[in-house]
Amino acid sequence: MSSAVPTILDVAAAAGVSKSVVSRALAGAYGVAPATVDRVKQAAIDLGYVANANARGMSAHRTHTLGAFVRDASTPFYGHLLTAFQLRAAERGYRVVTATGAGSFPIAEERRALETLVSLRVEGLIVCSGALPVEDVLPFARRIPTVVAGRPERDESVSSVYCDERGGGRALADRVADLGHERVAVLTVSPSGSLTQSARTDAMVRRLRARGVDVLRIRSEDHGADPRSLDSFIDQLLQAGGVTAVMAPSDLWAVGVLEAMRRRGLQAPADLSVTGYDGILPYATELLGITSWRQPLGVIGALSVDDVVDQIDGRTSSATHTAIDGALVAGRTLARR
Repeated sequence: MSSAVPTILDVAAAAGVSKSVVSRALAGAYGVAPATVDRVKQAAIDLGYVANANARGMSAHRTHTLGAFVRDASTPFYGHLLTAFQLRAAERGYRVVTATGAGSFPIAEERRALETLVSLRVEGLIVCSGALPVEDVLPFARRIPTVVAGRPERDESVSSVYCDERGGGRALADRVADLGHERVAVLTVSPSGSLTQSARTDAMVRRLRARGVDVLRIRSEDHGADPRSLDSFIDQLLQAGGVTAVMAPSDLWAVGVLEAMRRRGLQAPADLSVTGYDGILPYATELLGITSWRQPLGVIGALSVDDVVDQIDGRTSSATHTAIDGALVAGRTLARR
């Protein structure tokens, strides 16, 4: 039998957990499952492991901090998610430090923002961006517990928590078709603009066509990609003729459509029915009455924090993908044809 002094890595291997979990279990730190603590302690006893005083001192300097990157904190979607992260993290004994963009953040800047968060010695990372490709997230996920929040992600190397974008897009399209609309315009977004909005609008187009609806697919990029300036989009609809409903990629875009319609003397649903997507404040109000698909952002935010903290504590050993159902918001802007 070897006479080498057992190390914390030996205990980790014997217990089937990470080195950091061994340190937390032996220190009695918050958040380690009792069964895991028992397993680690038994492995230490079996190996004759004695913690080094210097190592104990280093482990005492845990940050109990999570890093959250949100693409644009000025928008309600990301703002609601960030609030949910903060609330749930506090309940789990963590705080959140944040890096944000302004919606026009280049992808390279988003990567640098993640690097900045990791340099602050955060223990886990929550990535919330509708544009950052998963290939740019994976290098961080290999170094630190990470979860992608607010968008579907199927890569087996990183966890994700999200509302089913395609399912929501299909359900909302069914609502439009069920109300008798036979020619519908869908304002789409490219994947480079938003992976989530691209997925949901593509699902809308596919479901409407499957239902026999004549679809006018119009790219938002062809009209400046600015929800506040959609007059040319409305002009294109009027020139095309026969369109009775517009499906927008988000509530923000729906408001832009409604404002552009108003400038042309049009109203919803009398002249054109309009749908949005997200169903969150300040757009989800009776004053606006937008028919939409509500994403449960509070639930998504809380489960994202739970996922990354469970990774930190060694409660999960593989990536998980959690889809949360949304719900129809039946507003006034969509009516029977």
